[in-house]
Amino acid sequence: MVERRKIIIDTDPGQDDAAAIMLAFASPDEMEILGLCAVAGNVPLKLTSRNIRIICELCNRTDIPVYEGAEKPLVRKPITAEHVHGNTGLDGPVLDEPTMAAQTQHAVDFMIETLLREPAGTVTLCTLGALTNVALALQKAPEIAGRVKELVMMGGGFFEGGNITPAAEFNIYVDPQAADIVFRSGIPIVMMPLDVTHKLLTTKERVARIRDIGSKPAIAMAEMLEFFERFDVEKYGSDGGPLHDPSVIAYLLKPELFQGRDCNVEIEVNSELTMGMTVVDWWRVTEREPNALVIRNVDSDGFFELLTERFARL
Repeated sequence: MVERRKIIIDTDPGQDDAAAIMLAFASPDEMEILGLCAVAGNVPLKLTSRNIRIICELCNRTDIPVYEGAEKPLVRKPITAEHVHGNTGLDGPVLDEPTMAAQTQHAVDFMIETLLREPAGTVTLCTLGALTNVALALQKAPEIAGRVKELVMMGGGFFEGGNITPAAEFNIYVDPQAADIVFRSGIPIVMMPLDVTHKLLTTKERVARIRDIGSKPAIAMAEMLEFFERFDVEKYGSDGGPLHDPSVIAYLLKPELFQGRDCNVEIEVNSELTMGMTVVDWWRVTEREPNALVIRNVDSDGFFELLTERFARL
């Protein structure tokens, strides 16, 4: 049995973010979700906050508080991904507007308060978007770095390159300065790069299994995935698109599905040509100390079995 983790999910939904949140909702025996934090990324902040609350209501989890965080990156202009996720970020199904409200407390203050209140080493940060909220929290209260159990993130790429520029993955590219702060913080990091998420393809058969569950959340998710995958199917020529963000939650539930190695990861923040590149010392050719467990391989069938089995619980 996997230990029951206290987690904070920091996210910018996005259909794949929605799948990650739903996977966490469906795993209450293993996860206590302390809060859901919205950050600007795939779409602007007001929409990412809206989308989190839509998912909460879709899954009858309005008991979990939602906090709104950073509206823009630390220094760069906002970059969004409506070309992938649609104008709302959750295009695909017809979804009701949320009635639950976001909390009045800022996500950064919630994050700091929670990490200082809970026993050190008991809270895991799950980041599914840009790292702006976490970086702001570290700037405001550097002492929280030593209190985080670990930070499991979707972001970056190395052998696969980038997906928003030739060198950079979207989540890191949105706010590379924030990512640089986080990777230098000393927080234990587990990194889910494109190298692993590109192996998690939403094939027609896998999406059909989710749809066949027949529940309202499962049907909505199948419709989200059918919309979401169209961009990557055209781009990569694959049978289905990569399902990035649920890898974060799946790793916490079943780490045995994943394989990687401890590496040093540096974030490029100076060159516009390679801005946001995650420079991973996979072959340990430098003297730089490892600062992240970088995942490269995954049991994709086991991942989708977990996803389908858990979605059936919602």
